[in-house]
This record gives sequence, C-alpha cells and structure tokens, in this order.
Amino acid sequence: MKQRTITAIVAALIFLPIVMLGGLPFQLFVYLIASIGIFELMRMKKIARYSIASGITMLLMWSLMYKQDMFGGYELPITKSEITLLAVLLLLSYTVLVKNRFTFDDAGFLIISAIYVGMGFYYLIETRAHDLEYIFYALFVVWATDTGAYIFGRAFGKHKLWPQISPKKTIEGSVGGILLACVVAFVFQLVEPVHPSMIVVLLVTILISMAGQIGDLVESAFKRHYAVKDSGKILPGHGGVLDRFDSLIFMLPILHLIGFIQV
Repeated sequence: MKQRTITAIVAALIFLPIVMLGGLPFQLFVYLIASIGIFELMRMKKIARYSIASGITMLLMWSLMYKQDMFGGYELPITKSEITLLAVLLLLSYTVLVKNRFTFDDAGFLIISAIYVGMGFYYLIETRAHDLEYIFYALFVVWATDTGAYIFGRAFGKHKLWPQISPKKTIEGSVGGILLACVVAFVFQLVEPVHPSMIVVLLVTILISMAGQIGDLVESAFKRHYAVKDSGKILPGHGGVLDRFDSLIFMLPILHLIGFIQV
C-alpha cells in the first residue's frame, strides 16, 4: 500500500501539471504513454516490439491519435479510415512474407489494439483541447468509481460481479463505485459546471462510471487470457500504463459519442 501511495503521488505530480499546461507538451506526453500502452499489449501477446508488424501498428496508432492542429495545421495526406485499411493490408501481406510465423490472429490483435489504445488516447487529447474542466470531471469520476468500488466492496461485498474475469470485484462494490462517482460529480457540477442540467450530469456519470468499470474488466480479461498479472511494470504497485488508464480510455470516447463533449 505504501508503494502504491508513493507511486500515485509521484504520477499525479507529473501528470496533472502537464494536463494543466495542455498544448503540444500534453499531446506529446499522451503519445508517449499510449506508445507504452501498445507495447504492453504486444508483450502480452508475445509479439516482438521491434519488428515490421509492430512498426506498422505503432504508425497506425499514432495516425489515429493525430489532431490537425498539432504541427501547425499539417493535414494527413489520406484519411484515418484509409490509413487503417492500408495497415490491415500490410499486416495481412506480412503474414505471407514470414510464412505464417506472424498469423492472421496476430494481425487482428494488432489492428484492434491500435484502434483501442489509439482512439482512447485520441479522445484524451481531444477532451483537453475542448476544455480543462471536462478532463478533471472524467478523472474525478474514474477515481471516485475506483475508490467507491474498493470501499463498498470491502465493507459489503458478497456477490461476485464477474469471477471468471476479476475474482475480487463484487456487485456491491460496483454499485458503490457508481454512487460515489455520482456524489463527486454532483459536487463538481456545483463548483465547475460541465453542463446546464444537473440531472444530465448525474445520468451521464452513471453511464460513464459503468463504462469505466467495463474498461477495467476488459483489461482484466486481457491479462487473464494471456496469463499476466499486470499489463506492465512501469508504475510500481500499480502495474502498467493500461492498468491505470483502462477506465479512462473506455470512458472518454463515450462522452464524445453521446455528445456530452462537443468539439
């Protein structure tokens, strides 16, 4: 617990000032942590991080994360959909060139990984570009959900939520996480409104708190399937980048898709 606390404090001291700063430094920092995240997935799948396939995947993810205003308004020569299609064709061609040492399953895994991580972190950049309070709203909901789930789960947890995926999570903890997220969102809305309607904020909070928990379960499912304890070791006591950002990168796209954040 002591190590987890120290790591959390140090990470917050690094992450929060960069979030406050915004702009290109923030965007480059997000590119860095996303790159670490995609390497964590490759490590789970035992795909070499220094290979043609991993290079194609990294370029695809970086392209999906790109915002036009990053480098003086430079526009990508082709659309993101076309880049994704090109990456699919290249990875499938690679399966032939290496005589199936790199398989169709590997290609599919890398494409989904690039979209999952790339688009999740793209919406982190997009949210910060819109306004600072939305980033903090999302972060507070994530932290409140995790804290509430832990406290309620330990105090009242009796019914397992999804034991095949994450044996320690309980239904009581999940509900407690949603309740605490709503309390925190209610206070946040009073101090720094993110929407004209409090009711809408609370309904959205319930939705994204649930989405964040699903994101956490998705990461747990990856780790259980590939028989690893943590996605990485970069954050002592916490695991890897995806262990810390799994809820956030699931939650932020939904905030945009439902039109709560409009850029």
